[in-house]
Amino acid sequence: MELVIDRVSKKFQNKIAVDNINLRLKKGVYGLLGANGAGKTTLMRIICGILRPDRGTTTLDGYDVSMEEYRALLGYLPQDFGYYPDFSGEDFLLYMAALKGLNRKQAKRKSEELLELVSLKEVSRKKIKTYSGGMKQRLGIAQALLNDPKLLILDEPTAGLDPKERVRFRNLIAEAGKESIVLLSTHIVSDIEHIADQLLMMRDGQMIYQGEWEEHKGELEEFYLMQLGEESIHV
Repeated sequence: MELVIDRVSKKFQNKIAVDNINLRLKKGVYGLLGANGAGKTTLMRIICGILRPDRGTTTLDGYDVSMEEYRALLGYLPQDFGYYPDFSGEDFLLYMAALKGLNRKQAKRKSEELLELVSLKEVSRKKIKTYSGGMKQRLGIAQALLNDPKLLILDEPTAGLDPKERVRFRNLIAEAGKESIVLLSTHIVSDIEHIADQLLMMRDGQMIYQGEWEEHKGELEEFYLMQLGEESIHV
């Protein structure tokens, strides 16, 4: 399993959002760090096939991002994922499972399994509009895992989660990284410090660092600040 991002660039009007990115990612967890406007979300949307780059290609095991075979291997949680407020949590997952091609039996089994995993089983019959922000975020994580994706893209997935939920989420992602490529974008360094196999850092649309944190001594936050200069950081 290998994700290949080859010379990908994207420009919006006069701003270069992604500037000639080259990556080869295999199984594991990759933490993507960068300040607001660094290009993280644009890159992830390109990887998910939502945005078309001006130049370059994205392939997963030889499948182009535009192909159905690629999408069948993909799980995605955007920063603001869409949901139907009058659906229950269970109905929403069953609906999303159908869109992803799961049959009714598979959809029921997987939805129940994931509702348990993200601690929403007790409220699975309640309407999503009654959920807290953290509960909605956990539901978003569940929908991203419905098809057992081999490529899991998570954009600020811990937004709205309390400290206990964030720890549970980290454990879940670490487990997913054993069988899948997981790309996790966040402003919260501590969310990835202990689970990322590799760190990726972006600034002004460019990839300024890729490597294992164990290669360096000291605090990750300090290293991150040094790479970004005077940019602020959330801890």
